Amino acid sequence: MNSTGRQTAPPIKRHHTARYYAHRVRESLTTRLSKFICTIFLGLLLVLGVVTFILWLSLRPHRPRFHIHKFSVPNLAEGAGFTEITFNVTARNSNQNIGIYYDSMEASIYYKDQRVATTSLLFPFYQEPKNTTVIYKELNGNTITENSERTMELMNDVAKGTVVFGLELTSTIRFKVSTWKTKGHRMHANCDVGVGQDGNILGAYKDKRCPVYFT
Repeated sequence: MNSTGRQTAPPIKRHHTARYYAHRVRESLTTRLSKFICTIFLGLLLVLGVVTFILWLSLRPHRPRFHIHKFSVPNLAEGAGFTEITFNVTARNSNQNIGIYYDSMEASIYYKDQRVATTSLLFPFYQEPKNTTVIYKELNGNTITENSERTMELMNDVAKGTVVFGLELTSTIRFKVSTWKTKGHRMHANCDVGVGQDGNILGAYKDKRCPVYFT
């Protein structure tokens, strides 16, 4: 009872209609169905992502691996004329299911920044997965200009017992996955190789892996 003596009426309880409860049930079912569909979609997306990642790991092409095994300049101590240069390099396709097509390959040999020899090596060929190709060549070299700065550097290196040459192998290659072939990539394999006073490869450089890059 309030201060005026009047009794306060109790609050009126409102009862919802059947239509209201039906609407609430429909909203609940719609929400649950939306969550269920989203869960299935996200699950499928996760499975697809995992499968795609596994396929990418298994089919991602690896670069060919080049190792230099032999390199000799027999007449090195005679002066600046490289009348004969011999080398033996292996090209390894380490891919499990991917083959490699090679266009014609070229080799260039450098002493510092001067090219002293160049030659074509192989006709176009296809290399099977998990396969190794031996690249062997005997070629004639050029002559470094007499009394040039390079001649003096060469003689100093010979006297010290180590002369470092650069062997660059270049070719355009394409990867083959099943019946699909990639576009051509210009490949460069750069091998630094040191020889002693006798012109033969030093032990520290034998079987050394050559860096490979594409342009």
